[in-house]
Amino acid sequence: MTASPAEHTADVIVVGAGPAGSTTAYYLAKSGLDVLLLEKTAFPREKVCGDGLTPRATKQLVSMGIDISEEAGWLRNKGLRIIGGGVRLQLDWPELASFPDYGLVRKRDDFDEQLARQAVKAGARLYERCNVGAPVTDDRTGRITGVQARLGDDKTPVTFHAPLVVAADGNSSRLSLGMGLHRREDRPMGVAVRTYFTSPRHDDDYLESWLELWDRRGPQDRLLPGYGWIFGMGDGTSNVGLGVLNTSKSFKELDWREILKAWCASMPEDWGYTPENMTGPIRGAALPMAFNRQPHYSRGLLLVGDAGGLVNPFNGEGIAYAMESGQLAAEVIVQAHARASYAQRELALQRYPKVLKDTYGGYYTLGRAFVKLIGNPKVMKLATERGLTHPLLMKFTLKMLANLTDPTGGDAMDRIINGLSKVAPRS
Repeated sequence: MTASPAEHTADVIVVGAGPAGSTTAYYLAKSGLDVLLLEKTAFPREKVCGDGLTPRATKQLVSMGIDISEEAGWLRNKGLRIIGGGVRLQLDWPELASFPDYGLVRKRDDFDEQLARQAVKAGARLYERCNVGAPVTDDRTGRITGVQARLGDDKTPVTFHAPLVVAADGNSSRLSLGMGLHRREDRPMGVAVRTYFTSPRHDDDYLESWLELWDRRGPQDRLLPGYGWIFGMGDGTSNVGLGVLNTSKSFKELDWREILKAWCASMPEDWGYTPENMTGPIRGAALPMAFNRQPHYSRGLLLVGDAGGLVNPFNGEGIAYAMESGQLAAEVIVQAHARASYAQRELALQRYPKVLKDTYGGYYTLGRAFVKLIGNPKVMKLATERGLTHPLLMKFTLKMLANLTDPTGGDAMDRIINGLSKVAPRS
Protein backbone atom coordinates (compact mmCIF):
# COMPACT_ATOMS: atom_id res chain seq x y z
CA MET A 1 0.00 0.00 0.00
CA THR A 2 1.38 3.44 -0.88
CA ALA A 3 1.87 5.81 2.02
CA SER A 4 -0.68 8.57 2.41
CA PRO A 5 0.67 12.12 2.11
CA ALA A 6 0.99 13.94 5.44
CA GLU A 7 -1.95 16.24 4.68
CA HIS A 8 -4.19 13.17 4.39
CA THR A 9 -3.26 11.70 7.79
CA ALA A 10 -4.25 12.92 11.25
CA ASP A 11 -4.84 11.87 14.85
CA VAL A 12 -8.61 11.98 14.28
CA ILE A 13 -10.89 12.26 11.25
CA VAL A 14 -14.28 13.90 11.79
CA VAL A 15 -16.79 13.22 9.00
CA GLY A 16 -19.43 15.97 8.71
CA ALA A 17 -19.10 19.64 9.65
CA GLY A 18 -22.55 20.16 11.13
CA PRO A 19 -22.88 21.22 14.79
CA ALA A 20 -21.78 17.77 16.08
CA GLY A 21 -18.73 17.44 13.84
CA SER A 22 -17.52 21.02 14.12
CA THR A 23 -17.86 20.99 17.91
CA THR A 24 -15.94 17.70 18.13
CA ALA A 25 -13.20 19.07 15.85
CA TYR A 26 -13.03 22.33 17.82
CA TYR A 27 -12.43 20.64 21.18
CA LEU A 28 -9.99 18.11 19.71
CA ALA A 29 -7.93 20.81 17.99
CA LYS A 30 -8.04 23.03 21.07
CA SER A 31 -6.47 20.15 23.01
CA GLY A 32 -3.62 19.93 20.52
CA LEU A 33 -4.70 16.98 18.40
CA ASP A 34 -4.31 16.97 14.62
CA VAL A 35 -7.87 16.86 13.21
CA LEU A 36 -9.27 16.53 9.71
CA LEU A 37 -12.85 17.87 9.36
CA LEU A 38 -14.46 16.56 6.15
CA GLU A 39 -17.64 18.23 4.84
CA LYS A 40 -19.42 16.92 1.72
CA THR A 41 -20.85 20.30 0.65
CA ALA A 42 -19.41 23.81 0.63
CA PHE A 43 -20.35 26.60 3.03
CA PRO A 44 -22.70 28.35 3.24
CA ARG A 45 -25.22 25.56 2.90
CA GLU A 46 -28.81 25.06 4.02
CA LYS A 47 -30.10 22.47 6.48
CA VAL A 48 -33.70 21.76 7.47
CA CYS A 49 -34.13 23.14 10.97
CA GLY A 50 -36.44 25.22 13.13
CA ASP A 51 -33.52 27.66 13.64
CA GLY A 52 -34.59 28.17 17.27
CA LEU A 53 -31.96 27.48 19.93
CA THR A 54 -32.81 26.83 23.58
CA PRO A 55 -30.61 28.00 26.48
CA ARG A 56 -29.02 24.53 26.38
CA ALA A 57 -27.65 25.15 22.86
CA THR A 58 -26.81 28.76 23.74
CA LYS A 59 -24.55 27.54 26.56
CA GLN A 60 -22.60 25.42 24.06
CA LEU A 61 -22.05 28.40 21.75
CA VAL A 62 -20.73 30.47 24.67
CA SER A 63 -18.34 27.64 25.61
CA MET A 64 -16.96 27.62 22.06
CA GLY A 65 -16.30 31.37 22.12
CA ILE A 66 -18.84 32.20 19.39
CA ASP A 67 -19.86 35.87 19.28
CA ILE A 68 -23.61 35.64 19.98
CA SER A 69 -24.28 39.36 20.18
CA GLU A 70 -27.17 40.98 18.33
CA GLU A 71 -24.56 42.98 16.36
CA ALA A 72 -23.22 39.65 15.07
CA GLY A 73 -26.68 38.77 13.75
CA TRP A 74 -28.13 36.66 16.58
CA LEU A 75 -31.71 37.19 17.69
CA ARG A 76 -32.40 36.48 21.37
CA ASN A 77 -35.60 34.95 22.69
CA LYS A 78 -37.04 35.05 26.21
CA GLY A 79 -38.90 31.77 26.30
CA LEU A 80 -41.63 29.62 24.82
CA ARG A 81 -45.21 30.50 23.93
CA ILE A 82 -47.44 27.43 23.92
CA ILE A 83 -50.77 27.39 22.07
CA GLY A 84 -53.35 24.62 22.32
CA GLY A 85 -56.73 23.68 23.76
CA GLY A 86 -57.94 27.23 23.28
CA VAL A 87 -55.20 28.48 25.63
CA ARG A 88 -52.16 30.64 24.93
CA LEU A 89 -49.45 30.45 27.59
CA GLN A 90 -46.19 32.39 27.58
CA LEU A 91 -43.35 30.88 29.65
CA ASP A 92 -39.97 32.48 30.22
CA TRP A 93 -36.90 30.25 30.16
CA PRO A 94 -36.11 29.18 33.75
CA GLU A 95 -33.53 31.08 35.80
CA LEU A 96 -30.76 28.57 36.44
CA ALA A 97 -27.13 28.61 37.51
CA SER A 98 -26.24 26.04 34.81
CA PHE A 99 -27.83 27.67 31.73
CA PRO A 100 -28.47 31.22 30.46
CA ASP A 101 -32.02 32.58 30.70
CA TYR A 102 -32.31 33.25 26.95
CA GLY A 103 -32.28 31.32 23.71
CA LEU A 104 -31.22 32.35 20.21
CA VAL A 105 -32.41 32.23 16.61
CA ARG A 106 -30.07 31.89 13.65
CA LYS A 107 -30.51 30.50 10.14
CA ARG A 108 -28.76 27.19 9.62
CA ASP A 109 -27.21 28.30 6.32
CA ASP A 110 -24.54 30.25 8.21
CA PHE A 111 -24.90 28.82 11.74
CA ASP A 112 -23.01 25.66 10.78
CA GLU A 113 -20.36 27.67 8.95
CA GLN A 114 -19.65 29.73 12.08
CA LEU A 115 -18.98 26.57 14.07
CA ALA A 116 -16.79 25.07 11.32
CA ARG A 117 -14.73 28.28 11.06
CA GLN A 118 -14.32 28.27 14.86
CA ALA A 119 -12.95 24.71 14.63
CA VAL A 120 -10.51 25.87 11.94
CA LYS A 121 -9.42 28.78 14.16
CA ALA A 122 -8.66 26.24 16.88
CA GLY A 123 -6.43 24.32 14.44
CA ALA A 124 -8.69 21.80 12.65
CA ARG A 125 -8.07 21.23 8.93
CA LEU A 126 -11.32 21.60 7.00
CA TYR A 127 -11.92 19.99 3.61
CA GLU A 128 -15.10 21.19 1.90
CA ARG A 129 -16.69 19.38 -1.08
CA CYS A 130 -15.25 16.19 0.38
CA ASN A 131 -17.76 13.37 -0.13
CA VAL A 132 -16.84 10.49 2.17
CA GLY A 133 -17.73 6.99 0.98
CA ALA A 134 -16.60 3.70 2.45
CA PRO A 135 -14.59 3.29 5.64
CA VAL A 136 -11.04 1.93 5.35
CA THR A 137 -10.66 -0.99 7.76
CA ASP A 138 -7.91 -3.25 9.02
CA ASP A 139 -8.49 -6.73 7.49
CA ARG A 140 -7.26 -8.43 10.64
CA THR A 141 -9.10 -6.51 13.37
CA GLY A 142 -12.02 -4.90 11.51
CA ARG A 143 -11.05 -1.53 13.03
CA ILE A 144 -11.55 1.64 11.03
CA THR A 145 -8.26 3.20 9.99
CA GLY A 146 -9.50 5.91 7.65
CA VAL A 147 -12.04 6.81 4.98
CA GLN A 148 -12.24 6.91 1.21
CA ALA A 149 -13.51 10.16 -0.27
CA ARG A 150 -13.97 12.13 -3.46
CA LEU A 151 -12.60 15.63 -3.28
CA GLY A 152 -13.56 18.84 -5.10
CA ASP A 153 -15.62 19.52 -8.19
CA ASP A 154 -13.64 16.97 -10.19
CA LYS A 155 -14.29 14.28 -7.51
CA THR A 156 -10.66 13.26 -7.13
CA PRO A 157 -10.39 9.95 -5.19
CA VAL A 158 -8.56 10.46 -1.89
CA THR A 159 -7.88 8.20 1.09
CA PHE A 160 -7.58 9.79 4.54
CA HIS A 161 -5.99 7.90 7.44
CA ALA A 162 -6.35 8.19 11.22
CA PRO A 163 -6.46 5.75 14.15
CA LEU A 164 -9.83 7.20 15.21
CA VAL A 165 -12.82 8.40 13.16
CA VAL A 166 -15.88 10.34 14.35
CA ALA A 167 -19.14 9.85 12.44
CA ALA A 168 -20.93 13.19 12.44
CA ASP A 169 -22.58 12.54 9.08
CA GLY A 170 -26.21 12.90 10.16
CA ASN A 171 -29.24 10.68 10.32
CA SER A 172 -28.40 8.43 7.35
CA SER A 173 -24.72 8.11 8.51
CA ARG A 174 -23.28 6.17 5.59
CA LEU A 175 -20.09 5.75 7.59
CA SER A 176 -21.92 3.99 10.45
CA LEU A 177 -23.70 1.74 7.95
CA GLY A 178 -20.36 0.95 6.33
CA MET A 179 -19.18 -0.25 9.75
CA GLY A 180 -22.30 -2.37 10.26
CA LEU A 181 -24.05 -0.04 12.72
CA HIS A 182 -27.75 0.10 11.84
CA ARG A 183 -30.72 2.02 13.25
CA ARG A 184 -32.78 0.55 16.05
CA GLU A 185 -36.39 0.19 14.97
CA ASP A 186 -37.60 0.27 18.61
CA ARG A 187 -36.62 3.92 18.99
CA PRO A 188 -38.82 6.89 18.04
CA MET A 189 -38.25 8.71 14.77
CA GLY A 190 -39.61 12.10 13.83
CA VAL A 191 -39.99 14.12 10.66
CA ALA A 192 -39.74 17.90 10.48
CA VAL A 193 -40.90 20.05 7.55
CA ARG A 194 -40.50 23.78 7.35
CA THR A 195 -40.45 26.85 5.15
CA TYR A 196 -39.97 30.63 5.45
CA PHE A 197 -42.49 33.44 4.95
CA THR A 198 -42.06 37.20 4.89
CA SER A 199 -44.16 38.25 7.86
CA PRO A 200 -44.84 41.14 10.26
CA ARG A 201 -44.27 38.58 13.05
CA HIS A 202 -40.56 38.27 12.24
CA ASP A 203 -39.32 40.06 15.39
CA ASP A 204 -41.15 37.90 17.95
CA ASP A 205 -38.97 37.41 21.04
CA TYR A 206 -40.63 34.11 22.04
CA LEU A 207 -40.37 30.77 20.27
CA GLU A 208 -43.93 29.65 19.53
CA SER A 209 -45.08 26.04 19.82
CA TRP A 210 -48.52 24.87 18.68
CA LEU A 211 -49.66 21.65 20.33
CA GLU A 212 -52.64 21.34 17.98
CA LEU A 213 -52.67 21.78 14.22
CA TRP A 214 -56.10 22.60 12.81
CA ASP A 215 -57.23 22.58 9.22
CA ARG A 216 -60.17 25.01 9.18
CA ARG A 217 -60.70 25.14 5.40
CA GLY A 218 -63.58 22.65 5.07
CA PRO A 219 -67.13 22.56 6.45
CA GLN A 220 -65.76 20.95 9.61
CA ASP A 221 -62.55 21.73 11.49
CA ARG A 222 -60.06 18.86 11.28
CA LEU A 223 -57.30 18.14 13.81
CA LEU A 224 -54.05 17.29 12.00
CA PRO A 225 -51.36 15.06 13.50
CA GLY A 226 -48.14 16.55 14.91
CA TYR A 227 -47.11 19.83 16.52
CA GLY A 228 -46.15 23.12 14.91
CA TRP A 229 -43.77 26.00 15.47
CA ILE A 230 -43.41 29.62 14.44
CA PHE A 231 -40.01 31.25 15.04
CA GLY A 232 -39.46 34.90 14.12
CA MET A 233 -36.08 35.27 12.40
CA GLY A 234 -35.69 39.03 12.97
CA ASP A 235 -34.87 39.56 9.28
CA GLY A 236 -38.38 40.08 7.93
CA THR A 237 -39.18 36.36 7.81
CA SER A 238 -40.67 33.64 10.03
CA ASN A 239 -39.64 30.00 10.10
CA VAL A 240 -42.89 28.01 10.12
CA GLY A 241 -42.79 24.25 10.42
CA LEU A 242 -44.22 21.11 11.93
CA GLY A 243 -42.93 17.94 13.48
CA VAL A 244 -44.56 14.54 13.66
CA LEU A 245 -43.56 11.31 15.38
CA ASN A 246 -43.67 7.78 14.00
CA THR A 247 -45.99 6.82 16.88
CA SER A 248 -48.75 8.65 14.99
CA LYS A 249 -50.92 6.20 13.02
CA SER A 250 -50.83 8.40 9.94
CA PHE A 251 -47.01 8.82 9.98
CA LYS A 252 -46.38 7.00 6.68
CA GLU A 253 -49.63 7.79 4.92
CA LEU A 254 -49.72 11.59 4.77
CA ASP A 255 -47.95 14.18 2.66
CA TRP A 256 -46.43 16.40 5.35
CA ARG A 257 -45.83 19.29 2.97
CA GLU A 258 -49.58 19.37 2.30
CA ILE A 259 -50.28 19.21 6.04
CA LEU A 260 -48.03 22.24 6.57
CA LYS A 261 -49.83 24.13 3.78
CA ALA A 262 -53.22 23.27 5.32
CA TRP A 263 -52.13 24.48 8.76
CA CYS A 264 -50.69 27.72 7.39
CA ALA A 265 -53.91 28.36 5.43
CA SER A 266 -55.83 28.26 8.73
CA MET A 267 -53.83 31.11 10.28
CA PRO A 268 -54.82 34.79 10.38
CA GLU A 269 -54.28 36.38 6.98
CA ASP A 270 -52.39 39.39 8.34
CA TRP A 271 -49.57 37.10 9.58
CA GLY A 272 -48.64 36.60 5.93
CA TYR A 273 -48.22 32.80 5.93
CA THR A 274 -49.61 32.56 2.40
CA PRO A 275 -48.06 30.98 -0.74
CA GLU A 276 -47.15 34.35 -2.31
CA ASN A 277 -45.10 35.27 0.80
CA MET A 278 -43.14 32.01 0.89
CA THR A 279 -39.45 32.77 0.36
CA GLY A 280 -38.24 29.21 -0.23
CA PRO A 281 -39.47 25.68 -0.84
CA ILE A 282 -40.91 23.44 1.88
CA ARG A 283 -38.15 21.09 2.98
CA GLY A 284 -38.18 18.05 5.25
CA ALA A 285 -35.72 16.08 7.36
CA ALA A 286 -35.71 13.09 9.70
CA LEU A 287 -35.25 13.48 13.47
CA PRO A 288 -33.41 10.41 14.87
CA MET A 289 -34.21 10.20 18.58
CA ALA A 290 -33.24 8.55 21.86
CA PHE A 291 -30.04 6.70 20.89
CA ASN A 292 -31.54 5.09 17.79
CA ARG A 293 -28.11 3.89 16.59
CA GLN A 294 -25.78 2.01 18.92
CA PRO A 295 -23.14 1.29 20.08
CA HIS A 296 -21.79 4.83 20.11
CA TYR A 297 -18.24 3.48 20.04
CA SER A 298 -17.09 0.46 18.05
CA ARG A 299 -13.72 -0.51 16.53
CA GLY A 300 -12.27 3.00 16.32
CA LEU A 301 -15.52 4.77 15.31
CA LEU A 302 -17.40 7.18 17.60
CA LEU A 303 -20.92 8.43 16.80
CA VAL A 304 -22.00 11.99 17.63
CA GLY A 305 -25.17 14.01 17.01
CA ASP A 306 -27.80 12.68 14.60
CA ALA A 307 -25.53 9.79 13.54
CA GLY A 308 -26.01 8.40 17.06
CA GLY A 309 -29.69 9.36 17.36
CA LEU A 310 -29.09 12.10 19.93
CA VAL A 311 -32.25 14.15 19.22
CA ASN A 312 -34.31 14.84 22.37
CA PRO A 313 -37.57 12.81 22.07
CA PHE A 314 -39.43 15.30 24.29
CA ASN A 315 -39.07 18.31 21.99
CA GLY A 316 -37.22 17.34 18.78
CA GLU A 317 -34.20 19.48 19.70
CA GLY A 318 -31.01 18.25 18.08
CA ILE A 319 -28.41 21.02 18.00
CA ALA A 320 -27.72 21.19 21.75
CA TYR A 321 -27.22 17.42 21.95
CA ALA A 322 -25.13 17.35 18.78
CA MET A 323 -22.76 19.90 20.29
CA GLU A 324 -22.75 18.33 23.75
CA SER A 325 -22.03 14.83 22.39
CA GLY A 326 -19.23 16.34 20.28
CA GLN A 327 -17.64 17.84 23.37
CA LEU A 328 -18.05 14.58 25.33
CA ALA A 329 -16.53 12.54 22.48
CA ALA A 330 -13.59 14.94 22.22
CA GLU A 331 -12.89 14.70 25.96
CA VAL A 332 -12.82 10.88 25.78
CA ILE A 333 -10.58 10.91 22.66
CA VAL A 334 -8.10 13.36 24.22
CA GLN A 335 -7.78 11.16 27.31
CA ALA A 336 -7.41 8.00 25.19
CA HIS A 337 -4.77 9.65 22.98
CA ALA A 338 -2.57 10.27 26.03
CA ARG A 339 -2.52 6.57 27.04
CA ALA A 340 0.67 4.61 26.34
CA SER A 341 -0.73 1.22 25.25
CA TYR A 342 -3.43 0.03 22.86
CA ALA A 343 -5.27 -1.73 25.71
CA GLN A 344 -5.32 1.45 27.79
CA ARG A 345 -6.48 3.59 24.87
CA GLU A 346 -9.29 1.13 24.15
CA LEU A 347 -10.32 1.12 27.81
CA ALA A 348 -10.66 4.92 27.69
CA LEU A 349 -12.62 4.86 24.42
CA GLN A 350 -15.07 2.22 25.67
CA ARG A 351 -16.11 4.79 28.27
CA TYR A 352 -17.81 7.01 25.65
CA PRO A 353 -21.10 5.03 25.36
CA LYS A 354 -21.23 4.87 29.17
CA VAL A 355 -20.78 8.65 29.44
CA LEU A 356 -23.65 9.20 26.96
CA LYS A 357 -25.93 6.80 28.84
CA ASP A 358 -25.07 8.38 32.20
CA THR A 359 -25.75 11.84 30.75
CA TYR A 360 -28.92 11.19 28.72
CA GLY A 361 -29.99 7.56 29.10
CA GLY A 362 -32.61 7.91 31.84
CA TYR A 363 -33.97 11.18 30.43
CA TYR A 364 -34.31 9.66 26.93
CA THR A 365 -36.12 6.62 28.40
CA LEU A 366 -38.66 9.02 29.93
CA GLY A 367 -38.86 10.74 26.54
CA ARG A 368 -39.67 7.48 24.77
CA ALA A 369 -42.58 6.91 27.17
CA PHE A 370 -43.74 10.51 26.53
CA VAL A 371 -43.61 9.96 22.75
CA LYS A 372 -45.87 6.89 23.03
CA LEU A 373 -48.38 8.84 25.12
CA ILE A 374 -48.66 11.89 22.85
CA GLY A 375 -48.98 9.62 19.80
CA ASN A 376 -52.50 8.96 21.13
CA PRO A 377 -54.81 11.85 20.02
CA LYS A 378 -57.04 11.39 23.11
CA VAL A 379 -54.11 11.77 25.49
CA MET A 380 -52.87 14.81 23.56
CA LYS A 381 -56.33 16.41 23.68
CA LEU A 382 -56.58 15.84 27.44
CA ALA A 383 -53.07 17.20 27.99
CA THR A 384 -53.72 20.42 26.08
CA GLU A 385 -57.16 21.05 27.59
CA ARG A 386 -56.21 20.34 31.22
CA GLY A 387 -52.46 20.90 31.40
CA LEU A 388 -52.27 24.32 29.75
CA THR A 389 -54.62 25.86 32.31
CA HIS A 390 -52.10 25.19 35.11
CA PRO A 391 -49.14 27.60 34.80
CA LEU A 392 -47.14 25.84 37.55
CA LEU A 393 -47.57 22.47 35.84
CA MET A 394 -46.56 24.05 32.52
CA LYS A 395 -43.44 25.57 34.12
CA PHE A 396 -42.50 22.05 35.23
CA THR A 397 -43.31 20.73 31.73
CA LEU A 398 -41.11 23.37 30.08
CA LYS A 399 -38.16 22.35 32.27
CA MET A 400 -38.83 18.69 31.51
CA LEU A 401 -39.29 19.11 27.75
CA ALA A 402 -36.30 21.40 27.27
CA ASN A 403 -34.10 19.44 29.72
CA LEU A 404 -33.29 22.61 31.66
CA THR A 405 -32.52 21.92 35.32
CA ASP A 406 -29.71 22.63 37.72
CA PRO A 407 -28.03 19.29 38.51
CA THR A 408 -27.30 20.38 42.08
CA GLY A 409 -28.88 23.00 44.29
CA GLY A 410 -31.94 23.45 42.08
CA ASP A 411 -35.55 23.91 43.12
CA ALA A 412 -38.12 21.16 43.85
CA MET A 413 -38.98 20.83 40.14
CA ASP A 414 -35.31 20.30 39.28
CA ARG A 415 -34.97 17.64 41.96
CA ILE A 416 -38.06 15.75 40.73
CA ILE A 417 -36.90 15.81 37.07
CA ASN A 418 -33.31 14.86 37.98
CA GLY A 419 -34.61 12.10 40.26
CA LEU A 420 -36.87 10.64 37.57
CA SER A 421 -33.99 10.69 35.06
CA LYS A 422 -31.72 8.91 37.55
CA VAL A 423 -34.11 6.04 38.32
CA ALA A 424 -35.24 5.45 34.70
CA PRO A 425 -33.37 2.66 32.84
CA ARG A 426 -30.41 3.97 30.79
CA SER A 427 -30.80 1.88 27.67
